[in-house]
Amino acid sequence: MTAAGAAGPVDGSDDRGGLRAALGGLTTRGRSFLAAGVAAAVCAYVLGQGDLLRVGLLLAVLPLVCVAVLHRTRYRVTGSRRLSPSRVPAGSEARVHLRMDNVSRLHTGLLMLQDRVPYVLGPRPRFVLDRVEPGGVREVSYRVRSDLRGRYPLGPLQLRLNDPFGMCELTRSFSAYDTLVVIPRTEPLPPLRLSGAASGYGDGRHRSLALAGEDDIIPRGYRHGDDLRRVHWRSTARFGELMVRREEQPQRARCTVLLDTRRIAYQGAGPGSAFEWAVSGAASALVHMVERGFSVRLLTDEGSAMPEGSGDGFAGPAQESAESAGLMLDTLAVVDHSDGGGLSRAVDVLRGGDEGLLVAFFGDLDEEQTAVAARLRQRSRGAVAFVLDSDDWVGGGEGVASAPAAARLRLLREAGWTAMAVPPGAELAGLWQRAGQEGSGGQPAGTRAPGAPASGAGSTAGFSGGWS
Repeated sequence: MTAAGAAGPVDGSDDRGGLRAALGGLTTRGRSFLAAGVAAAVCAYVLGQGDLLRVGLLLAVLPLVCVAVLHRTRYRVTGSRRLSPSRVPAGSEARVHLRMDNVSRLHTGLLMLQDRVPYVLGPRPRFVLDRVEPGGVREVSYRVRSDLRGRYPLGPLQLRLNDPFGMCELTRSFSAYDTLVVIPRTEPLPPLRLSGAASGYGDGRHRSLALAGEDDIIPRGYRHGDDLRRVHWRSTARFGELMVRREEQPQRARCTVLLDTRRIAYQGAGPGSAFEWAVSGAASALVHMVERGFSVRLLTDEGSAMPEGSGDGFAGPAQESAESAGLMLDTLAVVDHSDGGGLSRAVDVLRGGDEGLLVAFFGDLDEEQTAVAARLRQRSRGAVAFVLDSDDWVGGGEGVASAPAAARLRLLREAGWTAMAVPPGAELAGLWQRAGQEGSGGQPAGTRAPGAPASGAGSTAGFSGGWS
């Protein structure tokens, strides 16, 4: 839950709009009384009726008095907004809590509270607040929901001030507003042991020796819970306190989630389109890998990597993983199609040669981009590709890849990818499990990369090692 800063006070005596703006707040009833009063006064002058003139003056003066009183009202109220939560998956609801405080010494009149929200979040909420006593508090709440990911501004709050006769209505606005972030939907994925690197702090993790040799051990002070078998007696005698061997340092496994955003690679739009499935799939993959202890980064075909400012683009220490995942989900909340035509910029980013596991979500791939994707596989220890055939998605096919799409999948597998065709409306969890089953036995028959071991001989492509 996140708390929004309190909005500024609303003062009924604010002269920014002036009396002319207050006159513009006359309601239909007020304008009718004013018009009737003027008409009665004119008729009284023409007919010489003094009683009718008094009635006309009363009708005309009443709305003007209400305008003056409402314009000079001196009570002050403050408002605040709180989102619960401020980041919500598409299709889920968030609750917005509004709080109004009367900080003046006067009772307020009837107040209408209104919050401005984008139309995709639902109808504009309106609340009627009865008289609020001095120092009193009123709290109301409403729900918002969107099936479309994005960043949506909420606010500013508006108050409508009415006089007791309903002759005049003035609107005062607060200045503060908040932002609701609607992130893509995510699916829980089965925990597979991956070949790019083992999970960050699990069995089989990659370690690096600090230094070799008994004399080159780097000791550190004893901590409660350390195994006594690791006590380094020579250093203990030298420093006069218990020292333990620090022979190995765990390295967090790495994973790069690549999202193809090229406009020419996708067709259709809306929550059920191929592009939205790819975005949701990328979000599910990065959340799953972060939960397993991987150091994850998000990469697009334009070469932009998240999180930014981390050198090689990967998330920092374990304690920063949740924050980094939030930043990447915020990026996916607003990601849109790119105008690029290829994946070459992503190849330039993956130049290190030790990038760990690569999980890619591709749209349509022509022959040239399939060759570029093959080069991406050479830059990683293991690679899994989920390929979406736009013709199949737009045409509402049964998930059977067309001949060109099947040929592209075969070329990816020959290059070492564990490539999966994504039928319309497929669940990523099922495809993820199938990819793990295919990768654990090596490459499918007839699709082995040149020089790679045969199926069952320890292939490093895709997933391997079965369940964790």
